[in-house]
Amino acid sequence: MLLGQNTLHETYYQILSVKEDASYDEIRNSYRSAILHSHPDKLNTPRRSSDEEKFLKIQKAWQVLSDAELRVVYDNDLRSSRQDGTTADEISVEDMSVEIAGGGEDEEVVMEVFYQCRCGDYFSVDSSELETMGFALVRDGDVVRVRRLGAFVASSVVLPCGSCSLKTRVWVDSDMKIPLSL
Repeated sequence: MLLGQNTLHETYYQILSVKEDASYDEIRNSYRSAILHSHPDKLNTPRRSSDEEKFLKIQKAWQVLSDAELRVVYDNDLRSSRQDGTTADEISVEDMSVEIAGGGEDEEVVMEVFYQCRCGDYFSVDSSELETMGFALVRDGDVVRVRRLGAFVASSVVLPCGSCSLKTRVWVDSDMKIPLSL
């Protein structure tokens, strides 16, 4: 679900042609109709990658919108993206660097991931903030792995720069790896 810079993207509601306040039954009915009209085996045309891509988008939209917990997380991310306004960049947490602090006796290990802003300062988020989003950072040799704590889907957070007015959107998903710079 990573988006390129300045990309307009379809919401899962638009993919299934339902309103954002649609009931489960409305979403299910729209999904069934959409899947019947886009299933690669049902189309009477030669297979095209765009048809398969559309089919997979419909499947993903249904997967998220049919699950109450995933839908709440998705709706919150959607609302957040609309309120945050313009961001300077959209990056993956894998594009960031990691700094590890603590770990001594009776000290909690805190990991901070950061990305350099154009002005020279940094956008950053620490492991405890990521935990509130449903993700944990786990050191595994020379990389830090991102692990999903619950049934959450990919998520994003908008981070402000420490010095200037720029913001960046950071996309986080399970099984991402951030190399440690030693």
